[in-house]
Amino acid sequence: MNHSIMKTVLGVLFLFLTACGKADNQDGPGQGGAENKEDKFVKGADISWVTEMEQDRLTFKNAQGVTIDCFQLMKEIGMDAIRLRVWVNPQVGFCNKADVLAKARRAHAQGLKLMIDFHYSDWFADPGRQNMPADWDGKTLQELRQAVADHTVDVLQALKSEGIEPAWVQVGNETRNGMMWPAGQLWNEQGDLTDGWKNYVSLSNAGYEAVKSIFPEANVLVHIDNAWDDQTWWFGKFTQFGGKFDMIGLSHYPQTHQELGWEEMNRRALEHIQLWAERFDCRVMICEVGVKSADEALAARVLTGFMTEAMKLEQCAGVFYWEPQVYGGWKPAIYNSLGWGAYDMGAFTSDGRPAAALDVFSE
Repeated sequence: MNHSIMKTVLGVLFLFLTACGKADNQDGPGQGGAENKEDKFVKGADISWVTEMEQDRLTFKNAQGVTIDCFQLMKEIGMDAIRLRVWVNPQVGFCNKADVLAKARRAHAQGLKLMIDFHYSDWFADPGRQNMPADWDGKTLQELRQAVADHTVDVLQALKSEGIEPAWVQVGNETRNGMMWPAGQLWNEQGDLTDGWKNYVSLSNAGYEAVKSIFPEANVLVHIDNAWDDQTWWFGKFTQFGGKFDMIGLSHYPQTHQELGWEEMNRRALEHIQLWAERFDCRVMICEVGVKSADEALAARVLTGFMTEAMKLEQCAGVFYWEPQVYGGWKPAIYNSLGWGAYDMGAFTSDGRPAAALDVFSE
């Protein structure tokens, strides 16, 4: 079915169902994690690249120009949480279990809360790339469910053994088109895949259950991209197939849609936070946000405009900036072999200090 038609049909159907009352689904959203019970707005950052940057001899400075540990600097900026991505068996060695543990210890030592972001891949997972971990290739769906559970438990148990308890755990990263392709893919160029939603939800729920087996109070998030886009139909479909989550996680990059413009993208994202929180009986976390670094004044205006309004919403659990510590054109070595440019949404100045865009985190 054409996706635009499908979205319309599902949206109308779901509005009808919710008008008649919410289904009594004890495995559905809003099933309770610690953050659902507190009102504090979380201000955080994903700094998963930090150990790779440090290996490349980059350092970080505070506003006074004093060289400082990056985790300590995040706390000084006003952050109270750190997000760390986990890859299964990455070629480069970063973001594997050992690297995540090393960074989690540093965050914990600063008293920073922790979000763990499972990609269930050996490298970045996003809407255009959800590659199956190489070691899991060829497994049956049931075997993949077990692999998801084992990997999740392995990492979380390692954290627990060191007295580190994440407040939030993502099961998949930007999974709008499912995860662990082709097993958990939802559609391709030919259209919707048979049993796509069933298989994806099965894999996602395996992650959810694994998290709860180690940290029952942790909030488990399902995370998709494009907070500005009306994806009510997506969450309706996910819950229709029994998908489990405690919170909704979203990415929001408000300068990536030139036709709409950043002000309209911010407005839509804020509207959707309220809509989905109410519709699916849970809070919403902005797991990733980023603004263009080329114009420092504009970057501050764009982010402050969003954050100021988000902090007013009781439905919004918080905001994590994605890799703010990037500066000076740095990029991971693998980007060179891929012909990729540097990340252009870092929020540090060229000499390694926090830029004005991050001032809003201290408010």
